[in-house]
Amino acid sequence: MNYSSRLRELITSPETLIMPDAYDPLSARLIETVGFQAVQCSGYSMSLATGCSSEAALGLERNLAMTKAIVEAVDVPVMADGEDGFGDPSVVAETVRAFIRVGVAGINIEDQVLGEPGPKRVVDRGLMVQKIRAARTAAQQDGVPDLVINGRTDALVAAANRADGLTDAVERANLYLDAGADLAFVVGVTTMAEVQALVAGIHGPVSIAAGLPNNIHSLSIVDLKACGVARVSLP
Repeated sequence: MNYSSRLRELITSPETLIMPDAYDPLSARLIETVGFQAVQCSGYSMSLATGCSSEAALGLERNLAMTKAIVEAVDVPVMADGEDGFGDPSVVAETVRAFIRVGVAGINIEDQVLGEPGPKRVVDRGLMVQKIRAARTAAQQDGVPDLVINGRTDALVAAANRADGLTDAVERANLYLDAGADLAFVVGVTTMAEVQALVAGIHGPVSIAAGLPNNIHSLSIVDLKACGVARVSLP
């Protein structure tokens, strides 16, 4: 099976794709066994499972090793958590190639500044666009043009107020899609009104994380499907 093509089909299907997050081979196999069609890797959960002091402390090599074990444990597409790409655009290209070698069908690349103390921040839009372009070029050069790139923005969480954050998230998501991302992942969403604004404003497939403490009582899978969300991840 071409897992990248399969994942792309699932994301572009009229049916919302539900992707629970895995952190080791057992959790991935459980996700597959109960009938989910794809698995999302979670760097944050991997860091917890391995006793790391932080998500940033997990590092690329341990992330790759765990992702490889997850890919080998299941027979469904797996999307890697590529964090911030682990460096500048040239490093992002090598990161994507490394994840392709372990067999992933897709990869998250995020715009948050990872591992720094203090309030959450996001990188300059232009830098993130360069990272997305580098990721897409690397996939094409490595013979995996269908690799699904999930452009994640933390702008909603990083903003001083929700209204500005929502606007920034929409604008960033569209820039990332234009740069070569296949999917726009906005984190920190807490209300269906925000979901509706994102789906209306983003010119491509939208991904939302649900089941979290900040939205478990306000976002239901049924409502997210009805709103037209392309993918729901379950951290």
